[in-house]
Order: sequence, then structure tokens, then C-alpha cells
Amino acid sequence: MRLENSGLHHITADLNRLDDLMPQYGLIRAEQWDYERVSYDRKFELTEGVYYLRILGEAIEGDVGSHKAIIKLRVPLLGKHYYPHGVEYGDGEYFPAPLVKQCEKILADVHKELVEFNGL
Repeated sequence: MRLENSGLHHITADLNRLDDLMPQYGLIRAEQWDYERVSYDRKFELTEGVYYLRILGEAIEGDVGSHKAIIKLRVPLLGKHYYPHGVEYGDGEYFPAPLVKQCEKILADVHKELVEFNGL
């Protein structure tokens, strides 16, 4: 599920700022990166299954490996995990309404902090 109304897509931020901010909301970069892209994930284990909120970004300046990059964020995703195949983000998936609301709140809080930090 694409969370189009988060306001995060097209926001740019310093990688180090993102690495400091995202864990405050349970969004972890861990090993989901290469030199041009990052992914911050938060896992939700519910009765209905395991879900992931994912915020993706791409380096528009510098590179991720050097920790000196400016990241442009993309539209966040909410997906359901199916073992052993992986995460599905399709419109045909069921996403519990309370989970969607929680994810929207997280994204709104992240958006607010980034806007304030960037002075937008």
C-alpha cells in the first residue's frame, strides 16, 4: 500500500539526520542500503500477520557508504510479509485500519520534524 498523503516524498534530508531521527519512530536502516539508496523499516507483529512500514530514499548528493549524502525521500509503503516469499505491497492486501492509522501518525510526526529541521 502506497501511503501517498504522507507528504514525505520529495523531501530531502541529510543522511545523518535521518539516521538520528528514524529510530525514534522505530524505523531502522540496518543493512537495507547501498551507495545510492536507503530503506528505513518498522516491523509490526499483529494477529493478522507481520507488516512492515518502509520509507525509501535515494542519494541525490554524495553516497550512503561514506555517511555523507543528501537523501530524497520517496512515497512510503506498507506491506504484509509472507514467509518465505517476502513483503507484498499490493492493493489486494488486507491492512488493518488501526495499523494504517498508526503508520499515518508515524509518518506525520516524521514529516513534521523534517520540515521543522529543514526550515520549510
